[in-house]
Amino acid sequence: MSDILYSPWRLQYILSNKDKECIFCIKPSENNDEKHLILYRSEFCFVIMNVYPYNNGHLMVVPNKHVPNLNGLNKEEITDLFVTVQLCEKIIKEVYSPDGMNIGLNLGKAAGAGIDEHLHVHVVPRWSGDVNFMSAIGGTRVIPESFELVYSKLKEQFDNEKTEK
Repeated sequence: MSDILYSPWRLQYILSNKDKECIFCIKPSENNDEKHLILYRSEFCFVIMNVYPYNNGHLMVVPNKHVPNLNGLNKEEITDLFVTVQLCEKIIKEVYSPDGMNIGLNLGKAAGAGIDEHLHVHVVPRWSGDVNFMSAIGGTRVIPESFELVYSKLKEQFDNEKTEK
């Protein structure tokens, strides 16, 4: 028997009305980082919280350039993207002390990308037993911290990293 990963809480996102324009282009251009849960900006990308998270601290690292895949980025942009992913890993470990982490890309709708036209890397902290009966049986995801609290904790760490450089 094969294992099956269900994520019924994602149905809210799947069925929701989507902006006609790319949210990964719109949100950073509005220069209202706290409202849009943007935690950090590097030269070629930014870090944003996922509003439909799998776990507390679920982040996305998004290149500024609107491209659907890695081949659309040059060497500098790829380097900046993955240096920023590395920074996210460090900060999530410092703030949340997870047992593990999922880091990955979904390229294309068939691969599970909710926003397939703009490349982004998911960084998801994981804890032993973090999938429980609520998500497996009840179809409800329990995220124990508010977005505001998660944002505040992570933003402080990202800001500390900027000042240390």
